[in-house]
Amino acid sequence: MAEDAGFDCERAAEMVEELRSGFRTGRTAEYEWRVAQLKGLVKMIDEREDEIVSALHKDLNKPHLESFLQEISLVRASCLLALKELKRWMKPEKVPAPVAAFPASAYIVSEPLGVVLVISAWNYPFLLSLEPVIGAIAAGNAVVLKPSEIAPAMSSLFANILPKYVDNSSIRVVEGGVAETTAILEQKWDKILYTGNSKVGRIVMTAAAKHLTPVVLELGGKSPVVVDSSSDLQVTAKRIAVGKWGCNNGQACIAPDYIITTKSHAPLLIDAVKIALEKFYGKDPKESKDLSRIVNSNHFKRLIRLLDEDKVSDKVVYGGQRDEKRLFIAPTILLDTPLDSLVMKEEIFGPLLPIITVDKIEESFNIINSGTKPLAAYIFTKDKKLEEKFIKNISAGGLLVNDTTLQVASPHLPFGGVGESGMGAYHGKFSFDTFSHKKGVLSRSLGSEAPARYPPYTPQKLKLLRGLLNGSILAIISVLIGWPRLE
Repeated sequence: MAEDAGFDCERAAEMVEELRSGFRTGRTAEYEWRVAQLKGLVKMIDEREDEIVSALHKDLNKPHLESFLQEISLVRASCLLALKELKRWMKPEKVPAPVAAFPASAYIVSEPLGVVLVISAWNYPFLLSLEPVIGAIAAGNAVVLKPSEIAPAMSSLFANILPKYVDNSSIRVVEGGVAETTAILEQKWDKILYTGNSKVGRIVMTAAAKHLTPVVLELGGKSPVVVDSSSDLQVTAKRIAVGKWGCNNGQACIAPDYIITTKSHAPLLIDAVKIALEKFYGKDPKESKDLSRIVNSNHFKRLIRLLDEDKVSDKVVYGGQRDEKRLFIAPTILLDTPLDSLVMKEEIFGPLLPIITVDKIEESFNIINSGTKPLAAYIFTKDKKLEEKFIKNISAGGLLVNDTTLQVASPHLPFGGVGESGMGAYHGKFSFDTFSHKKGVLSRSLGSEAPARYPPYTPQKLKLLRGLLNGSILAIISVLIGWPRLE
């Protein structure tokens, strides 16, 4: 809420206790409550789209089409999917009961965890805030959203409009920076989902450990693109370009971070990407209205530091122009940057795209696997055997063949990292499952007994139980009918 400026530990504790008291009434677990909140979010999107687009433009100079396609439409679709599938998701899942418990039934109940915290990122501040919140609501939790202070317009918009569309006694927004986030993390939560970098991810996980709170961390990483010479050159170039610079000007956790291709294919690929970029953004991309800007001066300086490192500065083959006043860095391609350079060791999160060359495309696997596991990995090829090797040998949060970034649009695929790129996953039913406890239930009849399980233990009972565990039909029948009498 906007009035939560100056949030401290005492106020945070009061807020969490209020939410927990409301949760204990069982209100948020009711199907009707969940549906009402999800419908409220859909209504908010429909009525406030212009304000959402405006906030995204203020924070990131994000083009209207990008805002709609990559954020607003995905959140709306996620709400509608949850509304359509919620009854099915909430339904207990029947599983086989053990023969030894006959007659009995077994099933898994999805129950809400309690009071959960979502800490979102600045680069897709609408999508990365509400996508997990939708899962938390669908699962029946009370939830606190902490938007990123680096996207202040969107943070303020959430604080001002969200309470008008959802139950503010169970769904809260807290604005602020490091102090407020620290105060929130001191509290006991039933789950935390954080999207951001690994440095803060470690802080979140450390704070959560004090209360044994489970966490989902979506942390990004260096997402590679392997380009085989068999791929369609023009299509490949366009899809890489739109996945890199058409996704927030490279400021996306799944944007292509670097390319690996063969020495002979690299010049052709570079020329094709140049053509695609000039078609997308013109000969002077600084004047393009379709290219987002760097989010702030700190990130601008960080990117310039990567670009101007001695061992990298002479590797620029396209772009490199910058304007700090306008927070602009041109789409930039670098060729054969050393693997020990900063641009190849750090996540770029910006418009710089290194290309690494190898003699044989299979050598790319060793380069990728020598680093930390990425959030996403891409390959462009018509060679099915190479595709199969890539899928088998590359460990990443998710893989995409012959395109970039589109995996995030599927609610039927889990979205999350592995290793340094994160833990846990969400999207669609995976979001519902992430914010649910899967409670196993076994229900037995009082009308049947298996005497062999009770003392005093005898060799005959052991033989019978051994036969039962080995699947002996005679032993199973004996136990089911309580014969022979072994008391």
